[in-house]
Amino acid sequence: MDMNDSKDIAAPPAAVWAALLDADVLRQCVPGCSEMAGNPQDGFTATVTQKVGPVKATFKGEVALSDMQPPHSLTITGSGKGGAAGHASGGADVTLTEIPEGTRLEYKVNAKVGGKLAQLGSRIVDGFARKMADQFFENFRAVVEGVDGDDAPAPDAPEEVKKGWVKRLIGK
Repeated sequence: MDMNDSKDIAAPPAAVWAALLDADVLRQCVPGCSEMAGNPQDGFTATVTQKVGPVKATFKGEVALSDMQPPHSLTITGSGKGGAAGHASGGADVTLTEIPEGTRLEYKVNAKVGGKLAQLGSRIVDGFARKMADQFFENFRAVVEGVDGDDAPAPDAPEEVKKGWVKRLIGK
C-alpha cells in the first residue's frame, strides 16, 4: 500500500526537524504507542497496541532513520511483530519545505502486512494504514504547534475544568 500527503505546520523547519528526531514526541504521535525509546543514530524501539478489524495485537518493533539531510528530508523505515496477529513493515520519505506559515511536511508512505492481518483483505488493511498515517502526522502537527491556548486549562484549575474536550463534550 502506498500513499502520500502533506501537512502545514506553524513552526520553522528546524523545530519540525528536531521533533522528528525526538523519541518522546514520536511516542505521543504514534497511535496506540505505549513505549518509545532510542535515538536517531541507533534507531528507536516501540511498543504499539492496535486493533485492525477483529484483530487486536501488540506490536514490538524497530524504527530506523536514514538518508537524513537536516533540516530538509529523511527516510523512516520500520517493522514490527504482533505475535499470532502477524507482522507489519513500511517506511516513509519525509520532506520539509519552508513556507510563509512555517513548514510544509510532505510524506510518501508504503506499508506491508503479513499473517492474520493480511487475511483481512487489502480494503481493511489499506484503510487502517491510511488512518494510522493520517493520525500520526496530524498528532505530530498538533504536538509541534503546541496546545491552543483556548483549549489548555490553567495549571491550578479544578479537576473538572482539566477534562479533555471529549470528556467535556459528553459530560463525564
